[in-house]
Amino acid sequence: MVDNYKFFSNKKCEFFPCHKVKKTDEFNCLFCYCPLYVLGSKCGGNFSYNEKGIKDCSDCLLPHRKENYDYIIGKFKEISNIAKNNR
Repeated sequence: MVDNYKFFSNKKCEFFPCHKVKKTDEFNCLFCYCPLYVLGSKCGGNFSYNEKGIKDCSDCLLPHRKENYDYIIGKFKEISNIAKNNR
């Protein structure tokens, strides 16, 4: 199986790539705005918090790698629960 639905690259985007990478051909734009951000410290990515307590994901490539698609989709139940609690 090819799994093309797990990868999208928008090389015409004025911000491409939004993170420093060696191989731009492997940079996945599918989750341009990371759905895991809302999970805070439980997202699983390489993040830090700045001096104001704001989550900084500039060093994180988790949502930009094709092989992490299933991991992100697997977190949607947690994300959904957060959304339900914010009604």
